[in-house]
Amino acid sequence: MPKTNTLVKICGLTSEEQALQVAKLGAHAIGVISVEESPRYISAEIKKKIFRSLENFYPKIERVSVVKNCPIDFIIKNFLGKPSETIIQLHGDEDIDYCKEIREKIPNIGLWKAFRIKTKKDLENIKPFEDFVDAILLDSWNKETYGGSGEKIKSNYLKNLQFSKPWWLAGGISMEWIDEILTDIKPDGLDISSSIEISPGLKDINKTEVLIKYLK
Repeated sequence: MPKTNTLVKICGLTSEEQALQVAKLGAHAIGVISVEESPRYISAEIKKKIFRSLENFYPKIERVSVVKNCPIDFIIKNFLGKPSETIIQLHGDEDIDYCKEIREKIPNIGLWKAFRIKTKKDLENIKPFEDFVDAILLDSWNKETYGGSGEKIKSNYLKNLQFSKPWWLAGGISMEWIDEILTDIKPDGLDISSSIEISPGLKDINKTEVLIKYLK
């Protein structure tokens, strides 16, 4: 296995206890789902509790709030005062104007944009977004869900990818795929969720530890 500096995000946490356990294992980012139709959805109150604990005990970890096609005014209202997250991850069909507006109105929060990849041509649509986001996340396309499906993007779509911003790979990240990802695809970060779960939102801490230790 090659030496790696690949970042790790564990997404879809639903409890304060597991968030702190995952943070202790050395994750670089922890994500919670603020999309109501997701089986990993948690309320704004629980999210704030999780993120406040992370901020107190592991302040260097990025705290990522995942939203989908959410009205901008609603997001801005959430960020009055001191927000508990450090990153907003857009995981829907948000366009460039949407990204520009959030960037202008909430300039002190990081902005990541996810793109669901069904065909190689989908990758061509990402370039115009690069000036308006801090990171790009590539996830697999699934007609039933916008994320957390456990399905992989075809590996041949991902080789030799280059963006002007850091990029994260999501979708079916498991131990069986790790060596190929690190050797041939080389993303800046891995976004891991369903492959380390006992059930949606409940992580298998032993599996999570094995994966993070392997990457480190």
